[in-house]
Amino acid sequence: MLCDIILTTMKTLREYLIEADQKKIAVGHFNVSTLDGIWAVADAGKKLNVPVIVGVSEGERDYIGLNQAVAIIKSIREERQQPIFLNADHTYSFDRVKEAILVGVDSVIFDGASLSFQENLEITKKCVDFAKNHKSTSGEKILIEGELGFIGKSSKILEEIPSGAVVDEDAMTKPEDAKHFVSETGVDLLAPAIGNIHGMIRSGDPALNTNRAKEIRQAISIPLVLHGASGNTSSDIRKTIDAGAVIVHVSTELRVAYHAGLLRSVSVDEDEVSPYKYLKPAKQAMQRVIEEKIN
Repeated sequence: MLCDIILTTMKTLREYLIEADQKKIAVGHFNVSTLDGIWAVADAGKKLNVPVIVGVSEGERDYIGLNQAVAIIKSIREERQQPIFLNADHTYSFDRVKEAILVGVDSVIFDGASLSFQENLEITKKCVDFAKNHKSTSGEKILIEGELGFIGKSSKILEEIPSGAVVDEDAMTKPEDAKHFVSETGVDLLAPAIGNIHGMIRSGDPALNTNRAKEIRQAISIPLVLHGASGNTSSDIRKTIDAGAVIVHVSTELRVAYHAGLLRSVSVDEDEVSPYKYLKPAKQAMQRVIEEKIN
């Protein structure tokens, strides 16, 4: 389970992931768009005494400010002596990967899943090579994650599976492709397509192919990352962790909780205009979901 990592001395993100891989557990990765979201993740991690990863996609970090997000996470980590890390999630070009690396995030995902296999491989390797001589704000080498297999780009409530998303077994990430990709790029982590999708299907997400996840992990030398875990069953998530996933991404469920919490908050007292008062319940709603996911 996510909460089985007990904090002792401060470790780097790489060390937490090595420990997770050995123990068949995972670190929670939670996407945010605001300072409320950052504090929701931080407070949940602090309360449950576990490491957490804050994720900011290109759109999210453009809204928060990449330099500002890095500074905020670093300040929380140092002030609280809390293992909280920042991931530059879903980055679609080398230039934006380079930007995140130079600012000092703890990890970066180059998402070339919609590109051809060869183009994805070549750009991912370029990102890995660039990261080799740079360190995060925690002093550790920045981790680079590759993505193989398109699972959509939405974080909405969807009526149907996103166009082009890989959910058929024959089209999912193949172990032999994953092995070649990892060998050629030198990535630290791999996010495969195993029936997972970004966003949530209103009628229920498809089941994860946890056997395929296991086959991929057995074929490569590095751990897996499960993207798009919003809407998946707890059982499927646990089985994917058992199969080799050391990070689990949750985004859409947090956005749903924040949105609902905000609507409730402003409807209770329409005359309240202090943002720190009507935003707090929305932040708390998000935090409750994070705690549930960690547990």
